[in-house]
Amino acid sequence: MSLFRRKSIESLVQDSCQKSKLKQELGALDLIFLGIGAMIGTGIFVLTGIESLKSGPALPISLILAGIACILVALAYAELASIFPVTGSAYTYTYATFGEMIAWIIGWNLILEYLFVVSFVSVEWSGYVQLLLSGLGIHLSTAFAAAPFSIPFADTYFNLPAFTIIMYVTFILAQGTSSLKRINHMMVIIKVSVILLFVIVAVWYVKPDNWKPFTPFGYGGVMTAADSVFFAYIGFDAIVSAAEETKNPKKDLPKGLLISLGICICLYTMVTAVMTGIVPFQMYEINLSWPIALVLETTGQNWIAGFIDLGAILGMTTILLVMLYGQTRIFFAMSRDGLLPKRFSQVNEKHRAPVQATWLLGTIAAFAGGILPLSKLSELINMGSLFAFTLVCIVVIVLRYSNPDLPRAFRSPGVPILPLIGAGICIFLMKDLHLRTWLVFGVWSCLGLIIYFTYSRKNAVMGKESSKR
Repeated sequence: MSLFRRKSIESLVQDSCQKSKLKQELGALDLIFLGIGAMIGTGIFVLTGIESLKSGPALPISLILAGIACILVALAYAELASIFPVTGSAYTYTYATFGEMIAWIIGWNLILEYLFVVSFVSVEWSGYVQLLLSGLGIHLSTAFAAAPFSIPFADTYFNLPAFTIIMYVTFILAQGTSSLKRINHMMVIIKVSVILLFVIVAVWYVKPDNWKPFTPFGYGGVMTAADSVFFAYIGFDAIVSAAEETKNPKKDLPKGLLISLGICICLYTMVTAVMTGIVPFQMYEINLSWPIALVLETTGQNWIAGFIDLGAILGMTTILLVMLYGQTRIFFAMSRDGLLPKRFSQVNEKHRAPVQATWLLGTIAAFAGGILPLSKLSELINMGSLFAFTLVCIVVIVLRYSNPDLPRAFRSPGVPILPLIGAGICIFLMKDLHLRTWLVFGVWSCLGLIIYFTYSRKNAVMGKESSKR
């Protein structure tokens, strides 16, 4: 009954082959679309303006540096995905390497991370849609436009748009992976087309003089911005949760991870290079939240503003789809292992999806988006991701030495140096997070340990199998 009892790699793979009732229908292209759906959203339409004030015209360099750091982590994920064609992402990898209790902690915190990603983005989506509607003369009642106490001196009770979009996304996911794939493909194609349209139209107005000086705040400013924009890429790890619904996971998961991340780095770099070449970076303080709008105003190309609005809304919607999908699959894996109630790993025969887990998590996220002031807790998203990224980088190193003969369809280069650098970057970023974030993270982890020792440990499939021997 060790706290660190490990699930063998053989039993993990066997479970995915024999016990999983999820439908295998995703290919490499589908996974690439999922990755782009998770990473391209508010970051490219909002974050770019904020970060340009830190790095100046060198913002594309900051994005490339942050992208390289993410690639180091993605290489670790890619190798592990080629070993474990099993849903559960970092939770599953940790279970086979460091044991049950560590796996529970990482899984428990990933659930929180995905919950706040979905809820937080829904609030951003709500604000953007309300702004768009107000421009058309349509105004929602203030009481149902924001969470309680989120607007000073205003009587607000519930964020109805945020609640509604999450429930709609939950409905789509409950219909199965086919619905997710079809809708995500359509939205990703439209939003990437919008981004490319913006670049093609705006590039003719670039003035190279606006790129001088290229590093007004020195390389310290470039690195400060790189620390912040690292989080623009968070979401690529959700692809790994689709392992048991992928036709050829050992080959397609690494392709999906690395190609989608590469595409997103290119898109971010192109957009920021054009932006800083048209509008001097100091001016983004005028319109901090909507930098693209400032570029369009400067160029006089306001005719594409409607397309940009559509791209932003669809970008946030695909983030909701992919991140809620990833959360349900981690929940499914933990339930199948007995660490959570078994009903949540039951797969609906018609839709071939864990419908009960989907509706439970979607409803919780929807109410969180409707009633919680999430802006104060948004750093928890970063904490959960960085914690998982650090462990994944370490797992790759451990398995290379403990199981060197494991068949690996993809081998991460530079082990152990590159994974150590990836883990070091994650730890460096974690130490800069607010003390409040660390406290909430600690409280949530302690709550998780209470649940583990009172329920999960004695109901775990591993424990029951051991007692029968």
